[in-house]
Amino acid sequence: MANDKAPTRVRLDRATIIEAGMELAETGVASISVRDLGSRLGTDPTAIYRHFASKDALMGALLDELNARAVAGIQAPADDWAGRLRELGLATLGWFTRYPAIGAEATTLTTHGPGELAAIELMLDAFHRAGLRGPDLVRYYALLASHILSDAAGIARARAEREEDGPDSPWIDSPLLADPRRFPLIAENSVLLSDLQDREIFLLGVDVIIESAARAAGSA
Repeated sequence: MANDKAPTRVRLDRATIIEAGMELAETGVASISVRDLGSRLGTDPTAIYRHFASKDALMGALLDELNARAVAGIQAPADDWAGRLRELGLATLGWFTRYPAIGAEATTLTTHGPGELAAIELMLDAFHRAGLRGPDLVRYYALLASHILSDAAGIARARAEREEDGPDSPWIDSPLLADPRRFPLIAENSVLLSDLQDREIFLLGVDVIIESAARAAGSA
C-alpha cells in the first residue's frame, strides 16, 4: 500500500538556522557550506536563503552570535576598564577557536549586528573610562578591535587547519632552521622562537595596547 502521507516540513527561522550553524561549526569543519547546513536541518539548502540573503549574511549572523557570547561573559566591573578589555580579548579568542569555521570569517566580515555593536560599545566605554576622548578614543578602539579580531581569527583558522583542540598552540608551526652565518640572531634565539605560544602573543598584543592607551590618557 502506497504511503500517501505528506513528508514532514521543517519549520525554519533565523534562530533555528543559527543554532544549526553553530552545531555544525563546533564539529571542527574548516568552513560551513549551505549544503551541509541544509542536510543538518533536514531541508533543501535553498530554503536557508529565504531567511538570509546570501552566504555572507548567514556567516555574519553566526559571527555576530560569537561576538554576543564574548561580551556576555565579561565579569570585570565597569570601573576595571583594563580588566574588561583583557576579558573581551580572551573571550573572543576562546569562542573563535571553539567555532573556527565562524571565527575565521572575522578577517573579512563586519556584522553590524547587536553582538558586534555591544563589543564596540564595551571597548569605547573602557577607553573612555581610561580618560581617552575624541580621536584618541576611537583610534585606540580601532587598534584593539583590529588586533583582537584579526589575531583571534588567524589563530582559529590555523588550529582548524592543523586539527588542534588543545588550549594553546605554537606561534611558529615548525622550527626555523637557519644558517647561523647568514641569520645569527635567528640561530641564537631558535629555541625561544619555537617556545612562543599563540595565546601568549595574542595577550601580549592586548596588554601593549592597553598600556599605551593608559599612557596616552595620562599625558592628555
